[in-house]
Amino acid sequence: MANSYSVFTKPWKDCSVSELIEIVKGMGYDAIEYPLRDGYQVSPAEAEKKLPLLVDELAAAGIRIDDVASGVEEHIFAACAVSKIPMIRIMYGYDSKLDAVEEENKFLRNMEEWSKLCDKYGVKLGLQMHYGFGASTTAGMMRLVERFDPKHIGAIWDAAHSGLAGEEPEQAIDLCWSHLALVNFKNARYQIMGRSSSGAAEFTQYFCPGADGQCSWPRAVAHLKKKGYTGTWCMPAEYTGLTNAQEAEYARRDLEWLKTLVEA
Repeated sequence: MANSYSVFTKPWKDCSVSELIEIVKGMGYDAIEYPLRDGYQVSPAEAEKKLPLLVDELAAAGIRIDDVASGVEEHIFAACAVSKIPMIRIMYGYDSKLDAVEEENKFLRNMEEWSKLCDKYGVKLGLQMHYGFGASTTAGMMRLVERFDPKHIGAIWDAAHSGLAGEEPEQAIDLCWSHLALVNFKNARYQIMGRSSSGAAEFTQYFCPGADGQCSWPRAVAHLKKKGYTGTWCMPAEYTGLTNAQEAEYARRDLEWLKTLVEA
């Protein structure tokens, strides 16, 4: 089975569909993760009508939509089912002033309801880890995911956020393997941004090329291959402080490097 690579098209919000196709093909991708959000080529409100048309237009150019990043309203599930898009990507976060356990329990109750929509429409929900208050580690992500059937609720392991959490990639991948639905290959590192009034150093997240971040892509890829990963390799094309054209060039270069690791 040939390896498949997708790119998240979030940076190219203002492009027409034909321009988007040109950019995706120019970077060397055969699939995308589509931001089904307001302001993009198709908005959530018009998803049931226009998402199948977008799928057809992309398919004619040899590009498929592997998943959408969107909300969890029932009509989004229905639109994905009609369009034969197998997964909706979501994330979990909460206000830092709130209680972590209470917020997690609220989210779990919501997931119980969403899992019913997954079963009804045959569309999976993929929960992605993300730095900050929420599912910021692989273990934290699995606290939310592991109690559900993996055909309904999956885990999306993200190299950048795993690296920011200080995780060892082999251990992190083992922890989420039972529910692993997708892997994101971007990278990041912490950079000092100054000091607080008390003198403590303050850091910010800097998203960078794959070879320059805190997660070792070679180790992560080697372990995924060892375990037999056959899913899509998704490139979120997230880089700090770049123009859209620069992001496209970086995403092309990172894809070339990832392919050397995956296909070696």
